[in-house]
Amino acid sequence: MNKQELGAFLRSRRERLRPQDAGLPEGPRRRTPGLRREEVAVLAHISTEYYVRLEQGRAPRPSSEVLAGIAGALRLTDAESEHLHVLSGTAPTRTGQHRRDVRPSILALLERLPQTAGIVISATFEVLAWNDLAAALMENFAERTPEDRNLARKAFLHPVRPEHPIYGISDATEFRHHVVMKLRATLARYPTDPAVTGLVEELIAGSTDFARLWQRHDVQPAPVLTKTFHHPVVGEVTVDCDSLDITDTDQHLVLYTAPPDSPAAEALALLNVLGTDWPSSTTAATKPRR
Repeated sequence: MNKQELGAFLRSRRERLRPQDAGLPEGPRRRTPGLRREEVAVLAHISTEYYVRLEQGRAPRPSSEVLAGIAGALRLTDAESEHLHVLSGTAPTRTGQHRRDVRPSILALLERLPQTAGIVISATFEVLAWNDLAAALMENFAERTPEDRNLARKAFLHPVRPEHPIYGISDATEFRHHVVMKLRATLARYPTDPAVTGLVEELIAGSTDFARLWQRHDVQPAPVLTKTFHHPVVGEVTVDCDSLDITDTDQHLVLYTAPPDSPAAEALALLNVLGTDWPSSTTAATKPRR
């Protein structure tokens, strides 16, 4: 049970709610945003004293029934409810280190995907594997250290001008928020992994934007259906974006594809030829690797 994180998460969810969201009268002017603690306790059918102690990090582990009542009172989504159970110690957590080894079958799949840029990312946003087209579209990952292949570091710590965001993506702001939410959930699953805790500490210390978003305690990113890259050679490339969970290793296979005969498909076909040595490549792009 992570008492301090649980208390902070409960406060953040309580403060975002308005009385009318919970079917309560707005009443007199409120000194603080959101619902009052006693209102949450009434809605969750628990004592105010116990709920206050939960937010203060002083209460014993709540039961599943209590957590269900709190989740209903705070109007939590399924992802937020799952996060609540993880923080409370009533759901399985992974006390070891997150996996960085990629299954050979996934590496082979990356090789076989036609006209598709594909990468595998870890629970901490490190690019673990990639195919030729992904290297041509994004960057030659083989020339980067594992630390420099971390998309969270690239999004928050690299000195990139707003008009030239990471890989020229058009949704850089949304991507940064997505990274923070996913890392929040990752930290709850791997609370003792020094690679996870160290990355979060590094990002908080090095980026005021990350620190500000981290304080929001959001854990449910919106799905990304399309993504636009502004490539230095082929220009704007808008692709479909699909992220597939590899559940046994807690990794994600991210695929970028384009409809047949579309301008984006033509751009990807050209990148397949050019590889990573723009603009006159005559060699193949780097093969997927760990």
